Amino acid sequence: MARLLYLSHPQVRIDPAQDVPSWSLSPKGAARVEALAARGALAGISRVVSSAEVKALETARPLAASLGCTVEIRPRMHENDRSATGFLPPAEFEAVADRFFAEPQTSVRGWETAAAAQARTLSEVAACLSDETCGDVLFVGHGGVGTLLLCALLGVPISRAYDQGPGGGNVFAFRWQPRQALSRWQPMETLTAPSAASQEAPA
Repeated sequence: MARLLYLSHPQVRIDPAQDVPSWSLSPKGAARVEALAARGALAGISRVVSSAEVKALETARPLAASLGCTVEIRPRMHENDRSATGFLPPAEFEAVADRFFAEPQTSVRGWETAAAAQARTLSEVAACLSDETCGDVLFVGHGGVGTLLLCALLGVPISRAYDQGPGGGNVFAFRWQPRQALSRWQPMETLTAPSAASQEAPA
């Protein structure tokens, strides 16, 4: 069985003057990525698939380099489209995000709906995993759409109750055929190097 992981980017450098998709990782976020790359916890991963947003690529590239593979960029794996509002102060953002999850069919203040973002993310994952011999895959993306993916894998309605914890840099494992979440969000620091047995090719 292929090992499938979805990882959200960790902490970013917030810049209200810059488009959110162009934000970079903060020094703390970058240090967490470097530590994960050095720990060997992703051994056996043969594909790294990433959103095209800067913070996702800055997460994916060091990890791919440590694994000896290149980053496969999937622009449609971006975070839910919030360009209608751009940057929002934290308290206002949290209030809008609450509505985004609570009203998945509604475009809250012009944002992409949660239902549409979930369908888009599922479509991209399906396209990446259409080849049954694709091997172990690490998807690198975002907390919002990652939570929407997790809800689909759990077979539950969209809800912020399944959102990741603060700071980002969280991961969950899943199976695609049949669809199943094998874990909930957990800090990427909890990942440990897989055993030799788990790295063997499936029969």
